[in-house]
Amino acid sequence: MIIIYHNPRCSKSRNVLNAFVQSEIKFQVVEYLSNSLSEETLRELIEKLNSKPEELVRKNENIYKQKYKGKNYSDDEWIKIMVENPKLIQRPIVLIESRAFIVRDEQTICKILNNEK
Repeated sequence: MIIIYHNPRCSKSRNVLNAFVQSEIKFQVVEYLSNSLSEETLRELIEKLNSKPEELVRKNENIYKQKYKGKNYSDDEWIKIMVENPKLIQRPIVLIESRAFIVRDEQTICKILNNEK
């Protein structure tokens, strides 16, 4: 099952969602701003992304600049910060079984869709 962690206010996230709708590939949408991610789910996503928690943080968000910029946090602390402030999580994230991708460009969308057909 493919899961798209989606923010409907984000143009990149809407583009990914539209691409999946047009492809007719079955998927599930999780609007993570209204359906908060648990620490466990976020940890699993980070593991499947093969990245560090801080790499998932949106550093252009005002809340980051006001509260977190320039400070050092452990991986566990970053996870808690993102669970408490889901707006800080990069988007969209596409989860396909044991792999996850932050999809920021058309090339990545095409690559995922071509592999899933």
